Amino acid sequence: VINSAERAGARKVYLVDEPMAGALGVDMPVTEAQGSMIVDVGGGTTEVAILALGGPVAVKSVKIAGDNLDNAIIDYIRKNHNLQIGPLTAETLKKTIGSASDEGEEKTLEIAGRDTLNLMPRKAVMNSEDIRHALEPALKGIMRAVLDCLELAPPEIGSDLLEQGITVVGGGALLPGLATYISEGTGLPCKIDDDPLTAVARGTARFLED
Repeated sequence: VINSAERAGARKVYLVDEPMAGALGVDMPVTEAQGSMIVDVGGGTTEVAILALGGPVAVKSVKIAGDNLDNAIIDYIRKNHNLQIGPLTAETLKKTIGSASDEGEEKTLEIAGRDTLNLMPRKAVMNSEDIRHALEPALKGIMRAVLDCLELAPPEIGSDLLEQGITVVGGGALLPGLATYISEGTGLPCKIDDDPLTAVARGTARFLED
């Protein structure tokens, strides 16, 4: 990456840790002594970090993220409904009726796919509960990373997080109920950034300005 940027004409190249960029993008006080915690649920990985004094206190990265959530839906529907669907349909299900916790109204969506028994096209109706069951194993993996990161942090930092809470960014943050799911699993307040998709890009711009 550094060589490519230099060949493209950059005078100097810096690499920025993604959680730090995300934290700056959502205006976390990362340069102060108090701890800040960010969860960045991207497409291929989930990065969890506790930051203080301008650097990481504890970091955990797992290869479970948005793509895994889509694949989990595909596998679940194939096994439980004998229906093969593609990644676009899985993403539509996730965004339309998917959720991490059972808050809010239950929704349904009719989808089309290929019957795995006779290989013919077929329609089926999925509901929110189906998608929650499908997402549960992947969400447990993300929760495990959050808990592992909290266990790595010093006790003093942990007490800061009782007030500061956890902020979630990245495309996966758009899954309804994710903040409630993380909050219930950790006992800490959790919120989703207003514009989670651009948090890392905004933070990288802050690095350039400073």
